[in-house]
Parts: sequence; structure tokens; C-alpha cells
Amino acid sequence: MNDPLVSIIVPVYNAAPDLARCIESVRKQSYENWELLLVNDGSSDTSGPICRMYERVDRRIRVLEKENEGVSAARNDALDRAKGAFIQFLDSDDYLPENATRDLVDRALADDCDLVVAHYYRVKGDAITKHGFLRDTGVMDQLAFARQLMEEPASFYYGVLWNKLYRAELLQENHVRCHEEINWSEDFLFNLEYIRYARRFAALETPVYYYVKNRGSITNSQIDLISVVKTKATLFPYYKHLYEQLGLYEKYKTQIYKYLIATASRG
Repeated sequence: MNDPLVSIIVPVYNAAPDLARCIESVRKQSYENWELLLVNDGSSDTSGPICRMYERVDRRIRVLEKENEGVSAARNDALDRAKGAFIQFLDSDDYLPENATRDLVDRALADDCDLVVAHYYRVKGDAITKHGFLRDTGVMDQLAFARQLMEEPASFYYGVLWNKLYRAELLQENHVRCHEEINWSEDFLFNLEYIRYARRFAALETPVYYYVKNRGSITNSQIDLISVVKTKATLFPYYKHLYEQLGLYEKYKTQIYKYLIATASRG
């Protein structure tokens, strides 16, 4: 079986110190049929020249230049231009293990999955720890995955984009995109919308990502309790709608409402 093309999307904004490590982790993937979309979101440092240098030396790399509009708009621009059969997300200050894309694609193909979610490594200084929830190696349908999500709705594991592989056809046919008006937990909303269209889900215990704990990130510098409460109130109708659509809302109403008070767990 030929390896399908994977579009790896990286928003870039003033990321010069970590950018080469991020890009090199993609270039070193054991899986070779990928395109890397580097979206330079109006950077004022040397991120732009670094991206363009890599575009010159590796034909699989494409640089998209745009005015600064934020990470969601950057990802959406890349989704509009992605050519891959699968979509993978990566943040510019993080990096991938060598077999990350191979492990995700192999699982998606083996079980005809629409979403593969995997464990990841958290990097804080010299400490690297493994995180994740699902240990069931079987394929889950939409109902089974939604029940699992209900247990840890505020977790990084379910909420973020970067430890998952998405089927591009579902994203494009249903125009699933990041909500540009939200600057926190927008990944979770993206996932909630995607789950409505996905039918087969699988999990990997093998970590596929190095998440670097960064004091300057938006989750550490711009989010306060009031913002969290407001954002959760905005997101909850989408969360509730998913379970209404699946016919699970009345049975699990109490558990579903726990999302409003759940704290973010990294798994």
C-alpha cells in the first residue's frame, strides 16, 4: 500500500529560537510522504527567513506568508491549501519523535480510522514525562469515544490538536475550521465539531509529540479565571449539542455538565 500524503501544519509567530528544532523533527520523520506547511503569521523576528531557507532546501516544505491574525487564522489558511489525505498539527516551539507520523498513519490505515489520538511527552526543563488516557487498543465508534471524552473533557489529551491525526476529506467536506474569535480552548471546539462527522476512532499509547512547557505561551500568560469561565460558557452549547446529537445527553446530563467545572488535565 502506498503511503498517503500527510499535511503537517505549523503556525509560526516569532518562533525563531525553537523553529529549527521543530522543522528538523519533521524532516527526520521515518515517514517520508509529507508536506510541511509553515504559516508565517506576520513574524517580526527571523522566523520568516528561517522558514524560507528550509523551503529552498526541501521541496516538501511550503511557506505561507500572511498578516498577523493569530494561530487559528494561520491554521485555517493552511487547511484551505493542504493537499494531504491526512492532517497533522504541530506547534513551532514543540517537536516530534522520529516515528510520530508513521505510527499515526499506520494505525489510521490498519483500522480505517477517522481520528487517531495518542499519548505525548511533556517537556519541562530537563524533565520529560509521558501523558495520556486511553489504553484501549480496539477501534471505538462515535458513541464509545464520546463516553471516554466525557470522563476528562478539559484535558489536553482530548482538547488539543497536536496529538491527533485527522482525515482531510472529513475536514474539507464539512468545512471544519478553527474559530478565529476564540483565543483559548479553540482546539477543543475544533475537535468537538470534527467528532460529529468522524465514525471510527483509535488510540495509541506510543507518544507522538514533545509538548514543551513554555512560560510565555498564551495558556500561561493571557488566561485568567474570568476568561476561562467565559470561554467555557461559550463552548458548552457545542459540547452539549454533540451529546444531544448522539442521544446521550439525557442519560449523562450530570456528567456532561461537569465540563463547566472541570480543570485542565494534561493526562
